[in-house]
Order: sequence, then structure tokens, then C-alpha cells
Amino acid sequence: MEMTNAQRLILSNQYKMMTMLDPDNAERYRRQQTIIERGYGLQMCELDRDFGDLSEEVCRTIIAIMEMHHAMHVSWTNLKDSSGLEERRLAFLGFDAATEARYLGYVRFMVNIEGRYTHFDSGTHGFNAQTPMWEKYHRMLTVWQTCPRQYHLSANEIAQIINA
Repeated sequence: MEMTNAQRLILSNQYKMMTMLDPDNAERYRRQQTIIERGYGLQMCELDRDFGDLSEEVCRTIIAIMEMHHAMHVSWTNLKDSSGLEERRLAFLGFDAATEARYLGYVRFMVNIEGRYTHFDSGTHGFNAQTPMWEKYHRMLTVWQTCPRQYHLSANEIAQIINA
């Protein structure tokens, strides 16, 4: 993270104010203030991760993944015979907090802030799948997008998607 001295001073002062406004997290803010003031490059990269960014394409892909799960669930509830499919296999698990934190953050934003897909069960870990899911979801999305009626899936099509 490259910053001018003026930007570092402004950010340092903001961290100083945060220690006063949020005493429960004061130690964290003091640490961040020290990193900024002294310009510790390695730790500044750590702070840079807090700001992260997701491209429009990645955001649209995540929304498509969530929409696919919604479509599978709607289709599953409309099936006359859903005995071959367990509902839990249709659940949107989220992303891995350790390796896919930016994606997980976007999912939480979409559900908790934007109010979309609020019917998804976030589980006890708040959509933390605790295993990398990006590649799996991409395979599922590829299969779903080839289905002619994406919101009226057959049991066979749902099975193909979840087994991708």
C-alpha cells in the first residue's frame, strides 16, 4: 500500500480517534496506527487486505452462484418426487474464510446489508464453508447455465448440477 506522508498522517489520526470511540478494539487500532506511522511495509500489506476489492465480474459471478442455489431450491420444492435428492445438498454453503475471505465478505454484504437471499441459512459460521468452494461453484454454474429452464429444473438436472 503506497501512501503519501499526508495520507499516513490522516489515517494515523483516524486510528487514534477510533481507539477513543471503540475502546473494545483499542489495541487493534493502536497496532494499526503504529504500522501506518512507521511505514512497516509488510504489515501495511496486511492492512491493504482489509480494504480488498472485487471486480464487477467477480461480483456478478457470486450473484449468479447464489441465484443458481435459489433456482435449485425453488425447482426442488416444485418437484413431484424429490425423494432422490436431499434438501441439505442444495444449500448454499458460502465460501472459505481462510482462502476466499473476499468472496465470503461479499456474500455477507449481499445477505446482511443488501437484504438479498435472506432465505439462505447462514449456519453457525455465517456462510463460512470452511473449505474452498470457488472452483466447485464454477463447475456447478457451467452445468446450470446449459439447462434450458433454469428455474424449472428436473431432478436429474439438479443432481447433475450438485454433482458437477
